[in-house]
Amino acid sequence: MPSIELAYFLHMTKETRILYNAECPVCSFEIDRYAAYSGKRGLPLRFDDLNSAALGDWDISADQAARRLHVLHEGKLTSGLDAFIVLWQQMPHTKGLARLASLPVIRPVASAVYDHILAPIIYRWHLRRQAKAQA
Repeated sequence: MPSIELAYFLHMTKETRILYNAECPVCSFEIDRYAAYSGKRGLPLRFDDLNSAALGDWDISADQAARRLHVLHEGKLTSGLDAFIVLWQQMPHTKGLARLASLPVIRPVASAVYDHILAPIIYRWHLRRQAKAQA
């Protein structure tokens, strides 16, 4: 959970922060596209790499952060599919995707696929990359 001061600051500035793993090829491919899109349009999105000093602002460990996407919006921390939905809602070209992923028939299935298949696979790749780098 973010500190009260950070949550208040972000709520007051209306900045949405996204915590992701820039060393993950899958993560960085997708998030870099969102960052470029939001940067060109001046959207109040801030992308924090979990491998940087910015992680210290999040009050979660690097391991927790590497397991799934995290988004802090209006003082509320979300992760997983919910974090993607919040992120997609902030960008005009992905608002439809946010609505689609939020549908009652789709959300539980998409969330289960992310939580039990995609996120664990990407996390295991992350652990393998770390082990290779340390070897």
